[in-house]
Amino acid sequence: MGLVGRWISIMSFKHDGSLHRFWDRGLVLDNNDDYVVVATKRAKVTESNGRRWFTKEPAVTIFSKKEWWNVICMMKQGGVSFYCNIASPTIIHGSSIKYIDYDLDTKLFADNQVRLLDEKEYANHKQRYQYGEDLDTVLHYQTDVVMKMMENHQFPFDENQVLIYYNKFLEMVNN
Repeated sequence: MGLVGRWISIMSFKHDGSLHRFWDRGLVLDNNDDYVVVATKRAKVTESNGRRWFTKEPAVTIFSKKEWWNVICMMKQGGVSFYCNIASPTIIHGSSIKYIDYDLDTKLFADNQVRLLDEKEYANHKQRYQYGEDLDTVLHYQTDVVMKMMENHQFPFDENQVLIYYNKFLEMVNN
């Protein structure tokens, strides 16, 4: 569990094992049996097609090791916006965080609006990658659970906790 304070890469895959997206680095703020927390600022992102870009705003990302989600908490001027990827439980392998992205996403806006995103992409990929019915059931169940967590501001959708992590990040990079 000696990852806290270390820089680590983040790798997102598709169901067939192909690389979907790669973040060059994030600083590990917390690592326990349930989740790993990483913060980024201007991280370089490489897409599967080779396109590269940099993240616009600082973010704290909470990767669940047991549940089917990870949450990107974006630090915006109007407050924290929460973007949740429905994804496989995260594993840490060497100096990388790895997970499978399953397309369904939810977003909690600073004004408390909750929205389900990417349903068409999910339907296309379900057919393309041949997601089984059991997996489909798990992913839709997890989406429902996450949306309720968002509505109730349960961790990881707790702005105060995210700001504590973000301040820890700022202290670590400024020392």
